[in-house]
Amino acid sequence: MKRTLSVLALGAMASIACVAAQAPPADAVDPATRGNLERIRETAQKSNWGWELLEDLSDRIGPRLSGSPQYAAAVSRVAAAMRALGAQVTLQPVKVPHWVRGEEQAELTDYPGRPSGVTQRLHLTALGGSAATPGVLERRMIVVRDFNELRAKAREVSGNIVVFVERFDQNLADNGRAGAAYHQAGQYRFHGPSDAAALGAAAVLLRSVGGAEYRLPHTGATLWKPQQTPIPAAALAAEDADLVARLAAAGPVTMKLVLTCQTLPDVDSFNVIADWPGAESADQFVVVSGHLDSWDLGTGATDDGVGIAAAAGVLQVLHELNLHARRTVRFIGWADEENGTRGSEAYFDSVSGKIDDQCAAIESDNGAGHVMGIFAAVTKESLVRLQPVIDALAPLGATVLESREGQVGTDIGPLQAAGVPGFAPLVDARHYFDYHHTAADTLDKVDPGNLRYQVATIAALAYYLADMRACLPRTPK
Repeated sequence: MKRTLSVLALGAMASIACVAAQAPPADAVDPATRGNLERIRETAQKSNWGWELLEDLSDRIGPRLSGSPQYAAAVSRVAAAMRALGAQVTLQPVKVPHWVRGEEQAELTDYPGRPSGVTQRLHLTALGGSAATPGVLERRMIVVRDFNELRAKAREVSGNIVVFVERFDQNLADNGRAGAAYHQAGQYRFHGPSDAAALGAAAVLLRSVGGAEYRLPHTGATLWKPQQTPIPAAALAAEDADLVARLAAAGPVTMKLVLTCQTLPDVDSFNVIADWPGAESADQFVVVSGHLDSWDLGTGATDDGVGIAAAAGVLQVLHELNLHARRTVRFIGWADEENGTRGSEAYFDSVSGKIDDQCAAIESDNGAGHVMGIFAAVTKESLVRLQPVIDALAPLGATVLESREGQVGTDIGPLQAAGVPGFAPLVDARHYFDYHHTAADTLDKVDPGNLRYQVATIAALAYYLADMRACLPRTPK
């Protein structure tokens, strides 16, 4: 997951309305459809296929940063799994960035009260797209809380290392607003390095964006302005950012920083597309998707191995039931969500001439928490038509149908901007950002039962949307 386009990062900006259960007319959905939704739910709960795919991606392939051999291996494994189900598989070419991390070292070399000969090592990790330091960079650290303080200290910033120390608000996350917390603290990762670079900063550090302070630095992409030359940029473990802030309150602090990251030439890569053909209108599509890439610190189990396994699991359930809706259910494993979104751009370019054939788009990129319902970016009139899906999911406790304005997923964002109704599973994200973009994003963080529930939720929704007599109305552009 990345940037302000993700459903979680948009939590603070989205206009949300919970939709009370409203029973549609009794004849709106025929008994056969209701029966199929129940069969999908039950079959998904019994299947271990999605877990085995996730285990393969996370444990056997590992980190899947765009341009890496691991990402190429993931393309091959997922494509093979889809072919084994009898799906029609296409590898869609995408040129992706190839950034590599290299060496990362940081050390406090001077600060108020430092005993002679003592230095302190800091825990940090480079942000995607960071430049390397020119050898060993030793500079004063300028601590700022926000962009206003950055501008107020503009004269001090030039030639020095800026440190943003805004905290992730775990209280917001604990109260169901993890997206708002991520957006609030994440703006300093998204825009802090470019804003500080514009003022002449030699490098930028920031307090990691996430909860559960286990001295784990959280990586992620940063956004450079057009024609701007990147500078070294990294995230400090929360505890180390707090340490720097305390020391700087007493006087000047100096550090040594070494980053050897590189941006190499773009690499040929692929989106993985697999179609489960429709019985009547095979040239119309309901997309189910997740992003196949991940950051390079952990093994990408929750971000976004779970999303890939859940979306791919939809086709496995339909295969097991030998069930074909009116329209084609299309799985997409997106390339390059984390550091460029080239995959979603390539797909949109390929379908923009026939955008009306894209009936709906679902993206799972909200972590591995317990599923509670569905986010729906649809017209008001469409909401009541989705109630049969919620009815079918009630035994799982996935009873919330929540209306969202704007994008509910990064990769389906271009489709939504063109009016395609967008959806995402609504999951418990209170602790998603504990391990997000860290070395601890590993398979043990995933509850297999939660994954099965997510497969059931997406599969029921996808089948229902694909089997409606007419596509839902376009959303306002």
